[in-house]
Amino acid sequence: MADVIDYTIIGDDMQLVEITLDPGEGVRAEAGAMTYLEDGVRMQTSTGGGLLKGLARMVVGESFFITTFVNQSQQRRRVGFAAPYPGKIIPLDLSALGGSFLCQKDAFLCAARGIDIEVAFTKRIGAGIFGGEGFILQRLSGEGLAFIHAGGTIIEWDLGPGEILQVDTGCLVAFAPSVDYDIQFVGGFKNALFGGEGVFLARLTGPGKVYLQSLPFSRLADRILAAARSGRADESRRSFGSGLLGELIKGD
Repeated sequence: MADVIDYTIIGDDMQLVEITLDPGEGVRAEAGAMTYLEDGVRMQTSTGGGLLKGLARMVVGESFFITTFVNQSQQRRRVGFAAPYPGKIIPLDLSALGGSFLCQKDAFLCAARGIDIEVAFTKRIGAGIFGGEGFILQRLSGEGLAFIHAGGTIIEWDLGPGEILQVDTGCLVAFAPSVDYDIQFVGGFKNALFGGEGVFLARLTGPGKVYLQSLPFSRLADRILAAARSGRADESRRSFGSGLLGELIKGD
């Protein structure tokens, strides 16, 4: 049974979740997510379930360690965890969600002590090879609160039995285990080559809850890199033009 924790989400586009711990309570987080903690809260770093779990996280690009923050004082204490880029923090009450939820491997932020954080894999080879954001998922399981983060605006979708939703692979944040997840090829030569939305889409079939994001971090990073390259190219052109003008003046 997970600790019963209280929380407050602070901010709008750059959010932080502040967890209030009663004496003896704890919260788990990825290494590096903590922003602040009050006196009396102690950090306990471990593999979060043994060597194999730590190695599994490391293989998929996550931290080898999970840090648990425990209130060892006799008063209520607070600890804050910040989102890594602009977006929203989503609280997941696993008790109300059937005890388990799947999320993209970079989405997890923190969870009440007692929530299991495990590496999960998609069931189909197609989803694994062409999933865009990767076929490695995280499974959050237990009876308590967990918090995930997504970029931009969050869209919550409740799929009915047999209802199908097609999504850009990078925009999928989290979904219930009851949702069938597969990858579908975008039909048509012109769609695949010139559509600008990627060659593959995630196909989600209900029933179950789905969370989507409007701004995946990969898309944000691509825009920043493109702007940086454009800026360097403009600077090179200006430098070349200035140099050429200088040589012409000297020639005169």
